[in-house]
Amino acid sequence: MWAKIKEWFGFGGDEDSHGHGGDGHAHGAGPHGHTHGVIDPSLSSSERGIWAIKWSFVILAITAILQLIVVFTSGSVALLADTIHNVGDATTAIPLWIAFVLARRRPTATFNYGLGRVEDLAGMLIVVIILISALVAGYEAIDRLIHPQPITQLLAVAAAGVIGFVGNEAVAVFRIRVGRAMNSAALIADGYHARTDGLTSLAVVVGAIGVWAGFPLADPIIGLLITIAILGIVWQSARAVITRSLDGIGPGVTEEIRHAIEHVPGVNRLVDVKARWLGHKLRAELTVAVDQNLSVAQANGITLALQRELHAHLPPLDAATVQFDTTGAQPVDAPMDATGHHHAPEPIRVSCALASGLLEIVDTPSGERMRLTVPEHVEDLAAVVEIFRPDGKSETLTLQPSEAVAHHFESTTAPEEPHEFDAELRLSSVQGRETLPFRMVEPAGHHH
Repeated sequence: MWAKIKEWFGFGGDEDSHGHGGDGHAHGAGPHGHTHGVIDPSLSSSERGIWAIKWSFVILAITAILQLIVVFTSGSVALLADTIHNVGDATTAIPLWIAFVLARRRPTATFNYGLGRVEDLAGMLIVVIILISALVAGYEAIDRLIHPQPITQLLAVAAAGVIGFVGNEAVAVFRIRVGRAMNSAALIADGYHARTDGLTSLAVVVGAIGVWAGFPLADPIIGLLITIAILGIVWQSARAVITRSLDGIGPGVTEEIRHAIEHVPGVNRLVDVKARWLGHKLRAELTVAVDQNLSVAQANGITLALQRELHAHLPPLDAATVQFDTTGAQPVDAPMDATGHHHAPEPIRVSCALASGLLEIVDTPSGERMRLTVPEHVEDLAAVVEIFRPDGKSETLTLQPSEAVAHHFESTTAPEEPHEFDAELRLSSVQGRETLPFRMVEPAGHHH
């Protein structure tokens, strides 16, 4: 029986287990908690998650409206506090919904990382909404303690409390089922929070019974208790939102990164690791130490293996920048090979509505290639470089998306020598086309 009760409140089961041991490892989502405005990646990046937000809003809005009608006719401050709480829970879905829509917009020349930070602003607005609801409920409860007033229609007040319980329980069942189906810890946690809110609605019923039994102050006292509960939510939510907006992360993120590195052979040690949230996407930067005698191709292989493991361990990870430890290394100004091939031309910075990044000529194990690296770009991006030679001939290089490295587009053949020419980068997608003229110039002293 006790186990059933714990599971009903979200403290039972093993949904939030997290362990590494034996021949395998399991990744949980951390403990359940209720924090308004804290964006869970699996929730905000999913159409089904937003669908759940919409219907939760509708159910809570209907519940609050029904309760509000009884508030006006009965004068119960306990019911008023519970109604304000439910209204606050319903209205917080609006800025969250807007934030999700804005965060999906593509990066621009001005906002190179997109509008993910708008989710932090939405979280702060949500905290303010909840705080205002707590202050209003608290003021009404204190005023009623100082100036007692008779409460009428006790049966209607009790019925409204039951309606609040039923509405919150319906949202709880809905969120928990959808959350389990889409593996969203935040949606499951919000479901258990709605279940807890249902008990505050039942507290209104207790207050009505107290008034009926001859204790009229039971109603404002219950209102104050609900106010204290709302203030607890304000504190918990504000702490989480401010931490996120100041680039704070939970210790579990860096622990998961360290664990992922253990699965990659060739990494001697982790020198440094940093991570931050941009909206509901995670970005990581890490420096690792490897054998300095490795070839560039072998080092690149370690980088790809690291990125693959990090994405497997951290589903919300958007990008991971891997740098090798340079302790003991010396800067090199001389040619890197025996062919007399000096540095390639300076990279060309690309910035337009379709993509932002660098276009450059790089050395690869297969030879020189034209590479476009665009951490931020639209979907279904296509890229072509057309080089105009002085003799009137042109050279066309189609840049294919890399299967090994995200955000890389690379030619399958080398650009012809010399690497000094006028050219155009042509980008296209379903959202439009961009033609970007540029000129590459060989470094001084580079001869063929």
